[in-house]
Amino acid sequence: MPFKPPGNCPVCDEHVPRGLVSCPQCGSCARSGWNDEIGADGLDLPEDPSEFDYDEFVRREFGGGEGAVAKGLSFWQWVGIILVGIMVLMMLMSAGR
Repeated sequence: MPFKPPGNCPVCDEHVPRGLVSCPQCGSCARSGWNDEIGADGLDLPEDPSEFDYDEFVRREFGGGEGAVAKGLSFWQWVGIILVGIMVLMMLMSAGR
């Protein structure tokens, strides 16, 4: 007999209230057959987690450029520019007196 809310999810045993069409905990539903594998379907995850190569993933996702230089000014450069600007304004205001 297929599961029909309310009741406990046959996959994760979380309570599924009346009126919901899927489990709020694991996402299983009647369409997926209350299958615990549906949450990872289409994510292109390796079957065996030990096969995952993090360094290769980083190269593939973010490029292999070694020592990439950030574009624009750093936070401290902006702080310095703002402080110099404030000092210049204060000198101009005091010279005008």
